[in-house]
Amino acid sequence: MAIIDRTFSGYVFDLDGTVYLGDALLPGAKHAVETLRALGSRVVFLSNKPLETRADYAAKLTRLGIPTSPDEVINSSWVMARWLAREAPGAALFVIGEQPLLDELREAGFRLTEEPEEIAFVVASFDRTFEYHKLQVAFDAIRAGARFVATNADRYCPIPGGGLPDAAAAIGAIEGCTGVKVEVVVGKPSPITVRAILERLQLPASDCIIIGDRLETDVFMGLEAGMATAVVLTGVTTPELLAASEIQPDYVLSRLDELLPGLEQA
Repeated sequence: MAIIDRTFSGYVFDLDGTVYLGDALLPGAKHAVETLRALGSRVVFLSNKPLETRADYAAKLTRLGIPTSPDEVINSSWVMARWLAREAPGAALFVIGEQPLLDELREAGFRLTEEPEEIAFVVASFDRTFEYHKLQVAFDAIRAGARFVATNADRYCPIPGGGLPDAAAAIGAIEGCTGVKVEVVVGKPSPITVRAILERLQLPASDCIIIGDRLETDVFMGLEAGMATAVVLTGVTTPELLAASEIQPDYVLSRLDELLPGLEQA
């Protein structure tokens, strides 16, 4: 793979498995972000995980030593609220998700209900409280005509020592019993998320690089959008998975400060 010999105007960093794992920064993350900011590059942090708000993510990064404001974070729950606000402002929703996502959607002016005949959209997401009652409401609502959308389609979320079943579990359960495929997934690798990133950075895709630990989301999305791409081998992707994949990034990193060209890595 190519060696990075330039700086980009915009850097898009995935979080879990890329900048941190659990409650610890990954090697080189702090130095890379500090240096790129000092060089004048714009930075945004990106997560498909809707279990925390943008303010929560910013507070965590700040606590770990990377000062961050909420408007430097894009996550799938915020992207979902933006997309629904343009698609059907004020619509009635049934949400399979946790409290931060529910709060985000309520604050965006949506009404949450479990009455199938009232529901305009079933929103599936990462939900560690998923149970049969939620599946029944989703089933009834979709059979009554509700549209079926999702924040993200990740199969699992990496954590130290393993992973947690992610939104794909809820999506699969709903698809399995209704026979209806999810209509829109707003999170990575969706172009809906790409638009949110580029609006935030105020840069063309060709001036940006996305860095993540997943080939099928982070790297695929960047390639489709026309961004430069880098995979970092600190999360989901292993050298073996990379070698076997048809999705190939522009750069392969063992740690984030390998993003820095030349002497700035020192």
